Amino acid sequence: MKKPVRRALIALTSVVAVIAVGLTTTTVGNAVATAVEQDRIEPYGQKVTVDGQEMNVLITGAGTEDVVLLPGFGTASPVLDFEPLVADLAKDHRVIVVEPFGYGLSDGTDRARTTDNIVTETHAALRELGFDDYVLMGHSIAGIYGIQFATRYPDEVRAFVGIDSSVPGQPGSDTELPVGLFGAAKNLGLVRLIASFRGTGYDASVYSEEAREQIALLTNRNTLSPTYLNAMSLLHANFEDALDTSFPEDLPLLLFVVADNPTVPTWVGLHEEQAAAVTDGTVVPLDGEHYLHHTHASEIADEFRSWERSRMPAAE
Repeated sequence: MKKPVRRALIALTSVVAVIAVGLTTTTVGNAVATAVEQDRIEPYGQKVTVDGQEMNVLITGAGTEDVVLLPGFGTASPVLDFEPLVADLAKDHRVIVVEPFGYGLSDGTDRARTTDNIVTETHAALRELGFDDYVLMGHSIAGIYGIQFATRYPDEVRAFVGIDSSVPGQPGSDTELPVGLFGAAKNLGLVRLIASFRGTGYDASVYSEEAREQIALLTNRNTLSPTYLNAMSLLHANFEDALDTSFPEDLPLLLFVVADNPTVPTWVGLHEEQAAAVTDGTVVPLDGEHYLHHTHASEIADEFRSWERSRMPAAE
């Protein structure tokens, strides 16, 4: 074998060996860290049994009106994520934060993460806890779940409030994601490695150090878990199933929307069309990014109160 070829093979072998050692290190490190971190996760909320598994739910506040909060896709800890908004709303509302299976402190599940299953499970948890008259407030993908929720349970859902909520047919909703690749990255510990450099993304001026630490622990546990990956694989199908669906015409809608979405220039218009399709629909554009409840919690809560007083009949 000629020397240049031999040297190239040696160099290639060395690179492969370094990569193999590195991946072995991250894989083992991820497994060890996951086991250790499990004991550091602090409990919150309460558990309710749905289909033989435990779903975590936080109930707080003592108002006469109930608000049910549903998270956006992949939120590691809905309870901690919604914390600023919950704290404000709970001053005069009873607030229920549902952590679907695979989120927060809830169990994972083998059941397909279809819109139908997610809505059925969430509703079962609410009924088990005695809630049957509430405003449904949801972030992101909860806009798709909310349509089916309100359609199936019109006697329970009094209104829907969207926080930059998804809409049927939105641009990019037909994108197929590389679920297998993401799963491999999770098992190899690469997701944890990337997260260690990126951080949680939660503002220290809004979220306490303890909350951010717990979010980081739950992010490592829940992100790209089997339940998460199943939900990711069905995102396209769930959006497809939602095509040509809409909220009931008589359901009041309040939609908080990012005012300037450079990725989807028609974003506000899509929500205005959704609001125009019901008898009483309101769109409130806000300057900010997708997680509006991180930066505009008090504004969302105050606007909701004003809208609620003027537009919704009192609960019986």
